[in-house]
Amino acid sequence: MDLELLHRTLDELGEPRFRGGQVWSWAARGAGGYDEMTNVPAALRAELAERVPFSTLEVQHTATSRDGTVKTLFRTSDGRPVEAVLMRYRDARRSVCVSSQSGCPLTCTFCATGAMRFGRNLSASEILDQVLHFRRIEPVDHLVFMGMGEPLMNVEAVLGAARLLPDVGVTHRRTTVSTIGWLPGLERFAACDMPLQLAVSLHAPDDALRSRIMPVNERYALDEVLASCRAHFARTNRTVFVEYVMLAGVNDAPGQARALASLLGPGRAFKVNLIPYNPTGVYEGSSREVIAGFKAVLEEHGVRATVRLTRGRDIDAACGQLAAKAAAA
Repeated sequence: MDLELLHRTLDELGEPRFRGGQVWSWAARGAGGYDEMTNVPAALRAELAERVPFSTLEVQHTATSRDGTVKTLFRTSDGRPVEAVLMRYRDARRSVCVSSQSGCPLTCTFCATGAMRFGRNLSASEILDQVLHFRRIEPVDHLVFMGMGEPLMNVEAVLGAARLLPDVGVTHRRTTVSTIGWLPGLERFAACDMPLQLAVSLHAPDDALRSRIMPVNERYALDEVLASCRAHFARTNRTVFVEYVMLAGVNDAPGQARALASLLGPGRAFKVNLIPYNPTGVYEGSSREVIAGFKAVLEEHGVRATVRLTRGRDIDAACGQLAAKAAAA
């Protein structure tokens, strides 16, 4: 729902300000349309249905994995592809992974989104509508900005959407914003008053390799990114999660694990999430044994590490895969 359009329309209709809150409250609780909003006058509901589309996004395709993961490809009103994923866990967590841009301008070589043409930044309402789509299916309680795009290149819309997530059922402490280390946006993120979690995509323990697989490193090098992360930890006392996708024969050697441990150092400032790679055609993923060995080296050097549970591999759940297939069809 375009919240700016909603409030502008209500003003034009001479409605009291609290009507916007009523409409948003129903949408945030998973209402399927205006007709369910029983404390809003019927005539106003009919007017809003004519003038304010209930969602800014149109569903183009949905796929459901054997593990319960659901991935949806949307189109914006101007035809831009947007992906979002609902991940269901055995402990009853329901986490949504949302996109902040249509496509991505940063061309990381392991990412399907990076191979797409960049479209544009999404609005806060377009980000929220990804969440509301899944909230209409079932309650959700965690969210990650790890879908298509670099969230901190669109930081104002990301923060604007994050501010409303508690209304949907996702607290700020259960909201994670992932970045490749876009420093201008990281400074703005650090200055916000919400206790959001920060995740930084490193994927390499040295500048040479990181620049090869993530060209943005030529602009914001490892030492700058990690210095900003340490400053964030010092200000907030919140651990920064380091995302590290495991690429076979590229960044998964024991020596590289030792280099990463040396780069991060022991303590609470960082925790590493090792990510089994969902192949997109350029690289192969590391084996379970190699990932386990990499994790063991990190822990031997005092760096906390976990291996992320792989979800939705059978439905092209990696960022950009579904959109890329739809574009090629």
